[in-house]
Amino acid sequence: MNKKNHSTCILLCGGMSKRMGEDKGSMIIHDKPMIIYTLKTLNYEIDEVIIVLNDRERIAKYKDIIDYYLHGKFSYKLKLVEDEIKNKGPISGIMTGLKNTNNSYSLVIPCDSPYITKKYIKSIFRIKNRIKNDFDILIPYHNNKTDLDNEINKLMHINHKNFELNLIEPLHGIYNKNLIDNIEKNIESNKLDIKSIIKDTNTYFINTKNFDSLNFKNINCPNDLK
Repeated sequence: MNKKNHSTCILLCGGMSKRMGEDKGSMIIHDKPMIIYTLKTLNYEIDEVIIVLNDRERIAKYKDIIDYYLHGKFSYKLKLVEDEIKNKGPISGIMTGLKNTNNSYSLVIPCDSPYITKKYIKSIFRIKNRIKNDFDILIPYHNNKTDLDNEINKLMHINHKNFELNLIEPLHGIYNKNLIDNIEKNIESNKLDIKSIIKDTNTYFINTKNFDSLNFKNINCPNDLK
């Protein structure tokens, strides 16, 4: 791991899990809780992991899970923090995570994506390090019909009809700590869709055809377990 480019991962575990009917991160998949797969994948790839949870009770529960399954055997600094603003969706979790890191950029991952790979983590941070100037967001984009044939494309202040924001993966991207004020203002205005942040920022996009699609697979409901 390149120590000159310190890296953080914000793991979002504060959702209500209404479709699943139970807390997803602590659900047993095969022989271990879902979050443990991601934490093991992050080992030796990340300097810091911040797990955002919705209350102190769940923080205590996750501490016990991590102690039991990992026994302290991880390479990164680990923080478990309480979501600053409850019931506002992932945008609040991202803000809370950004407030709890000293690093400029953080990879955001949801707790229900257990198939994310070390290759993906290495690749997205390698791409991030290739971008010479400061940026706000770096996210994957699904659309082989666009001009996103290069590994990276920059599209600022998106306002044209050819770019479809429903094809992005906002919870598998890298976010700049300088977005905190912007996110807070959006939450105050009840603009909770992450796309509302993307539209007003300096955003880069990566074509997902460069990655295995399993990296973006979510376990949202009981049928997904099949």
